[in-house]
Amino acid sequence: MNTQKITFIGAGKMATAIASGLVKKGMAKENIFAFDVSEEAAKKFEEATKVQCVKDLKEALKESDIVLLAVKPQYAKEALAGIQAHIKEKLLLSICAGLSIDTLKEYSSCPRIVRVMPNTPALVGEGMSGYAFSENILAEDRKTAENILSAIGISREFPEKLLDAVTGLSGSGPAYVIEFIMALTDGGVYAGLPRDAAYKMALQTVAGTAAMLKNSADHPAVLRDAVISPGGTTARGVAALDAHAFRKTVMDAVIAATERSAELNRK
Repeated sequence: MNTQKITFIGAGKMATAIASGLVKKGMAKENIFAFDVSEEAAKKFEEATKVQCVKDLKEALKESDIVLLAVKPQYAKEALAGIQAHIKEKLLLSICAGLSIDTLKEYSSCPRIVRVMPNTPALVGEGMSGYAFSENILAEDRKTAENILSAIGISREFPEKLLDAVTGLSGSGPAYVIEFIMALTDGGVYAGLPRDAAYKMALQTVAGTAAMLKNSADHPAVLRDAVISPGGTTARGVAALDAHAFRKTVMDAVIAATERSAELNRK
């Protein structure tokens, strides 16, 4: 991986996160190229990664083994127009939400494609990425893709048909978690806590609980029940959540986002 060269088409936040992660993992900066039509995006990418953006995309592609498509899905076709001859023999990774492997093949002429659904915690190296491979993928391509994604967190392969569900859960999930943290904070403020203290407590409670779950072999229900004393404060709080269908509401959010992702794929 360290000897391969990669070109980012699009230099936004997620491209910046991946490039920064690759540099931290030891990839030489001279093996990373990035191109963006936005001068502002290119400047921010350079400041964050210390990697120079290129002016000539085709020249960068000639030197690269891997292409990472990181533009908004509505701009993907335009971004790939005119460069198919330069990328058709390369490995293409796409983080464009909603674009299927078949659509990416049509736009790029690449047979070797990895469709990836990352999430925003990738910006701090704590991402969760789901990915699917095209039929023509090579064994070494699999290792390359996994190495790239490991630079921004953890990842897991899925059949492409499940990437809509990945989008609904982990892709959109950070927004649900933030909503929950904000709600915890507001509840603390209502109960009399200063807002800054309530926010810090809510944030650490969620982060600490996630770490506890991550490091435990017990089922989450076991750890939850350990907090719930008979007739205690937590029992009453959980009862209030149940009364307002908290779990079903979260499930409905994941399902709704999954359905919307499928709609975007069809479009």
